Amino acid sequence: MLPRCFSTFGGAARTFAKVVPSNLKGRSKSSQEWLTRQLSDPYVERAKMMNYRCRSAFKLLEVDQKYGLIKPGFTVIDCGAAPGSWTQIAVKQSNADGSIPAKPKGMVVGVDLLQIYPVEHATLFGNSDFLRKETQDKIRTSLGDRRIDCVLSDMAPNATGIRALDQENITTLCYSVLRFAILMSSPNASLLMKVWDNGDVPKLEKSILEYYRTVKRVKPRASRDDSAENFILARGFLGIETSDVK
Repeated sequence: MLPRCFSTFGGAARTFAKVVPSNLKGRSKSSQEWLTRQLSDPYVERAKMMNYRCRSAFKLLEVDQKYGLIKPGFTVIDCGAAPGSWTQIAVKQSNADGSIPAKPKGMVVGVDLLQIYPVEHATLFGNSDFLRKETQDKIRTSLGDRRIDCVLSDMAPNATGIRALDQENITTLCYSVLRFAILMSSPNASLLMKVWDNGDVPKLEKSILEYYRTVKRVKPRASRDDSAENFILARGFLGIETSDVK
């Protein structure tokens, strides 16, 4: 069950006054803007209050609250896990921590190119490139006989500033996550992954729809209004023969 305070997402922005930082001297304009935005962001403040590692926790919480992605006993993969806020949510919602004795315990595996500080009751692979076969093999080995019930991906490439290249890079990440998901997921599993708005997204959605009953784009309220970020939510994995995956 989600904490009660998340039933008031809509009013979050009205509960915190705008903060003007006092330590801007010597910083670049972009750095000043980022710091001002961070200090004025109600989700940043809430993340601190609730011991989440970053504000992105509220994106997953909102989607999970609405669609029930993660249930006790679920096996969850978190791609692009650092710093670990989605992993924190997945551990709690899947009951990987055993906090609900009457419910089955889940399993959570997180992976990221960056180092990930330990999250209790989660298996983490930091400094690991998800695109590399050896990384995916490590994940498979850690799962044993388990199949995945929910694949999460908050991965995004480092922006180059070249729009076409950035779009190509995030699309490559998405297809890699999709391929892993269809090879490793259990029937009726879900997939949630980040995309940036671009002309390749409809084609990606069409590809995903070959393997899932429903596909839609969602933008949680915690995603900033000026961000091109969206999430593709696919539900009801249909299952395939692995020989069909190229």
